[in-house]
Amino acid sequence: MKKLCYSAFIAFWSSIATLLAVQAMATNEPAPTDSASVYSLEEIAAHNSEADCWVVIEGAVYDISAYFPNHPAPPAVLSPWCGKEATEGMRTKGYGRDHSPAAWGMLDSYRIGTLKE
Repeated sequence: MKKLCYSAFIAFWSSIATLLAVQAMATNEPAPTDSASVYSLEEIAAHNSEADCWVVIEGAVYDISAYFPNHPAPPAVLSPWCGKEATEGMRTKGYGRDHSPAAWGMLDSYRIGTLKE
């Protein structure tokens, strides 16, 4: 009986340690951003392709180029907003429905600055 209890104890804590190690390795920390950078609409307009896509959403500038393969909708949904003010697209999804809080949270990792007033 002691061996069984000891084995269960070791197995339990080994499982916990493994889960913690996997979680530590899988944590995706957002890339460091320089949110102090300020960009004009003219500068942003130069980044108007899928390979180099900057958008302005509520006064913040985001480089969403790396997000294209991860977006659930086809690239044709995002590409018209490249190089432009895209708050409307984020707020309406093109048909009047706001993006989820999770989608808004993902934006932080793509922020590169703010829009020049």
